[in-house]
Amino acid sequence: MSSFIQKTLLSPTSPLVLAKRFRGKINIQRPRAPHYERARVIAATMPFYKEQPKTLTCFQKSKHQLEVEQENPYNRIIAREVLNWLNHSKMVAIFHLNSINSDDFFNARVALHKQNMQLKVYGKKIISMAVEGTKFETIEPLFDSNHCIVFSSEEQVSKLLRLTKKVPQMVLMAGIVQNRLLSRNEFTDFASLPDLTTARAQLVGTLNMAGGKIVEDLEAHSKNLVNILDIHAKGDQ
Repeated sequence: MSSFIQKTLLSPTSPLVLAKRFRGKINIQRPRAPHYERARVIAATMPFYKEQPKTLTCFQKSKHQLEVEQENPYNRIIAREVLNWLNHSKMVAIFHLNSINSDDFFNARVALHKQNMQLKVYGKKIISMAVEGTKFETIEPLFDSNHCIVFSSEEQVSKLLRLTKKVPQMVLMAGIVQNRLLSRNEFTDFASLPDLTTARAQLVGTLNMAGGKIVEDLEAHSKNLVNILDIHAKGDQ
């Protein structure tokens, strides 16, 4: 009897845990409504967002979005960089950029960099921020389409035209040389002009030639008179 009590009543027993499946099929598309208290908590903690005003078209921004749009400080930094390039470059060329693959664009950038020219691409918004209220404000309409800009610390117009001729995707629109905005034809004609040193030498040569011509004309009559008197004196002898 004592052994029976020890084995059955006094011996520890471990509980048996069995997994039981839910009695009904769970509907994922239409789940069961939560308990009333839980539903109150969910309703109280549910976030709500103000509906954005709708635009007339998918391309037109609403007035509210334009008012709440904040300025990106990084764009202002890039705009200052663009203005610095414009102020300190002796030659600026603006190109319309057609469809071009990355390899050809990289090769064109490397070829220009070897000649101390920098090929840059900026967005229209950054260009507008850079030239607003400056002397370069007139170039803003040139950036409505896809574009690229070449900056150079030297007036290398002929070299630039020779290099970009190998890249037909870059179409010249205008340029800035000696703080003057030039059209495409004026920019091309500027390449045929000699440099400043050669032009000065030609001007000095022209002025010297004009001065010599004046002196020659002034001395012509006196020389003719001397020749005539000399001939007359020899004839009398």
